[in-house]
This record gives sequence, structure tokens and C-alpha cells, in this order.
Amino acid sequence: MKIAIGCDEAAYNLKIVLIEHLRQKHQEIELCDFGAGAGETILYPDVARKVAEEVAAGHFDRGILVCGTGIGMCMTANKVPGIRAAVCHDPYSAERSRKSNDAQIMCMGERVIGEELAKCLVEIWLGCDFDGGRSTAKVQRINDIEKEYRACAPLKEERA
Repeated sequence: MKIAIGCDEAAYNLKIVLIEHLRQKHQEIELCDFGAGAGETILYPDVARKVAEEVAAGHFDRGILVCGTGIGMCMTANKVPGIRAAVCHDPYSAERSRKSNDAQIMCMGERVIGEELAKCLVEIWLGCDFDGGRSTAKVQRINDIEKEYRACAPLKEERA
């Protein structure tokens, strides 16, 4: 599995903890760090966009984004066509984001959860696959709505 990971300066420490955890526990996982670096100030939308684009393009199987709350990263990642990102701050949401929603990107907030919980959530999230079943039609509807809006995008630009 290939995972893209990124953060802003508010979550640099958590990102490092997660990278170390994944490298120790999952040697089979290939990680790519998209920033921020130590002491680097960076706008979280730029990191979220890059990670989401890489996942959407199929260069990575999944992505992990961390910022102060996880919310801004999630909002930005979900702007990239084909991406389903979820804020995961508890075990149930981490599990359901994969099993019910087929989320390819998990987002967490360093200011919201501690390091041990974050590691636990990553393990849950990585251990889950999309269940399909009743959720298949729902995820397909998400994709259909996205396609409807993408089809309208050129019309909006023409009106401007």
C-alpha cells in the first residue's frame, strides 16, 4: 500500500509520530511526506490539495492529512474530484469512513486528539475496507452528484 501524508505547521509533531509509527509497524507500506517540514509555515489547503490530487490520480492508495483540527484539510481534500475525505477523531468514525463511505483520505487534528489515539485510529482505518452492500448505492450517489457539478462547471465559467 502507498500512503501520502501531509500536514501544516499546527500538526507537524503528530505527522512525525504517525510516520514513525507506520514505519515501525508496517514495513510494507510506502510513505511519501508532502510537508510541512520542521519549522515551515505552510497553508493547509496547499498540502491537502496536493495529497488529494495524488490520491485521486492513483499515485497513492490512501492519504492521511493532519492540521490543528482536521476540518480544514478535510474540506479542501473534498474539493478534489474523486476524493472522499473524512475527519476521524474516534474509532467508530475511522471505521465507518472506510466501511460505509470508502474514504481514501483520513483527516485528524493534533489540537483535538492525542498521539496514542491518532495511532489507534490509523490502525483501525488501515484495517478496514469498503463493505459495499447497502453503502454501494450511497457512495455511487456521492459520485453522481460530483459528476453533475463537474458537468456544470464550464457553464458557470462561461457566465462570468
